[in-house]
Amino acid sequence: MALDPHIIARWQASELLLLGGSAGSFKHIYNAVRTFPANLNKTVLIVIHRKKNFFSEIEKLFAANSRMLLREVSDKDAINRNTIYIAPPNYHTLIESKSSFGLDVSEAVWYSKPSIDVSFECAAEVFKSKCTAVLFSGANQDGARGLLSLKDSGSLTIAQDPTEAEMPEMPQSAIDLNAAEYILTTNDILELFKT
Repeated sequence: MALDPHIIARWQASELLLLGGSAGSFKHIYNAVRTFPANLNKTVLIVIHRKKNFFSEIEKLFAANSRMLLREVSDKDAINRNTIYIAPPNYHTLIESKSSFGLDVSEAVWYSKPSIDVSFECAAEVFKSKCTAVLFSGANQDGARGLLSLKDSGSLTIAQDPTEAEMPEMPQSAIDLNAAEYILTTNDILELFKT
């Protein structure tokens, strides 16, 4: 299926790409990381639910297969283009400005820390229409409310097609909230990232 030229134009105008997911999302986010060229000219933030002791393996695997610089977010890190950041476990990743991250230790959201909702809502306040966000597979509703905030701020919002998601609840929750402007297959999402 050919992608709508409107979605391509909005993707290309984005400064920040947010990828959120939980159970069943790993391989899709991994494939996205492998797709990005070194000169994507965007910042990428990955917020994926994971246990603390799985952190280093995800980071190592993603970094070994990425043409972009990849690192875990630290408190007060600068936000740089052509860099992939991964939200660390046991903290919420905040976007404090267009140039700075922050980390927060407040309560888990949907039993999750990092919370996709928290990062997406911060991005909506700061980046507004200069953001693209994709919500992948997951077994709870985290990310749906955040995706709605992004849509309301003018961001491009995409949900993985729930019929192909290993755990459809997360993208389906976003669709039920009318937070996803586009419902795409993983192949279409990866094709978009190549444009």
